[in-house]
Amino acid sequence: MALTLSLPIAAGSLQPYTLRGTTLVRPTAGVAFNRIAYSAAHVVADPLAVSDPWVNCAIDWDSTIAYRRHLWSLGLGVAEAMDTAQRGMGLDWPTSLELIRRSLDAAKDMPGALVASGCGTDHLVLDRVRTVDEVIAGYEEQMAAIEKLGGKLILMASRALARVAKSPADYERVYDRILSQAKQPVVLHWLGEMFDPALAGYWGSSHVEKAMDTALGIINAHPDKVDGIKISLLDKDKEIAMRRRLPSGVRMYTGDDFNYAELIAGDGHGSELFHGQSDALLGIFDAIAPAASAALGELAQGNIEKFHAILGPTVPLSRHIFTAPTRFYKTGVVFMAWLNGHQSHFTMVGGQQSTRSLQHFAELFRLADAADLLEQPELAVRRMKTLLALHGVE
Repeated sequence: MALTLSLPIAAGSLQPYTLRGTTLVRPTAGVAFNRIAYSAAHVVADPLAVSDPWVNCAIDWDSTIAYRRHLWSLGLGVAEAMDTAQRGMGLDWPTSLELIRRSLDAAKDMPGALVASGCGTDHLVLDRVRTVDEVIAGYEEQMAAIEKLGGKLILMASRALARVAKSPADYERVYDRILSQAKQPVVLHWLGEMFDPALAGYWGSSHVEKAMDTALGIINAHPDKVDGIKISLLDKDKEIAMRRRLPSGVRMYTGDDFNYAELIAGDGHGSELFHGQSDALLGIFDAIAPAASAALGELAQGNIEKFHAILGPTVPLSRHIFTAPTRFYKTGVVFMAWLNGHQSHFTMVGGQQSTRSLQHFAELFRLADAADLLEQPELAVRRMKTLLALHGVE
């Protein structure tokens, strides 16, 4: 029986929508990927906690870790305590560290499970930071805590550094100090201002090419301490340009939630493997995990057409979830987890479920269906109807 519901359209009226009725693509078990693929994973709020949602971090730990086990079971790594987990938008540093600890513990039970954890300076009171030395100390504090747990680091872009740095030399000083101390190679993190306006001018310049020169200079000074760099600029040409300039053995982790399919597939440029392809560290992989896993499995087997056939239809959904204001993309990621039954509610840390409109959710629902990403269609329809009712659409 066809599943139909009424969804709002741009004209402000309602229109019947019938689900396609196609089945979700399932990954082939046991296929080893030929790309490293991290999903930046969301956290599940605890809606029953006695707390002030805009102030406190109430986490449903069991559901949060269960979702990570789901990602690992699909062959995806977990980029932990990143912006997808609402780091800096409701998730504070003490809760982030507890999240990292629990994820690392859970990963021990999953052979081959990858975890890399966000290390930043978000515990500093931004308005009180005055010097680069304070930024260095902030990084060192989080670095020591994560490495004590045995964690691999993702050096997150620092709002505090963007605030106090006066030139590229200040970035060089900070990263030289932190990289020289790292116990294992780290992933650097370049998040564009569309994701976080406080990071405008990162690496010491508002000109991307100059900023790129600074970042590459830092990487070239410490190639043995840098596993790779994730850049989220939503500009494939800039990613490709930087990818081709990375030192041998350093990976480009695409953070481009608009163009990830073609960037992961690669263009085969040059004789250095990582100059012609990107690995992945993506927030959208949280929302499209089964398709991402299936597509990566096909890519590993040389089935490039099947890779694009599976992943290509997810791109319109991703572009919608990451539409401006891009920093609110986490809401779409959690909405997908709720529709697909990975959590029992649509409540977010910091009350962030309120950052998108009903029109946005309706289009997200249609695009998820078009990409065959509604894992339990009947459940998804029931939950979409619940959301519609909350907005006065009976």
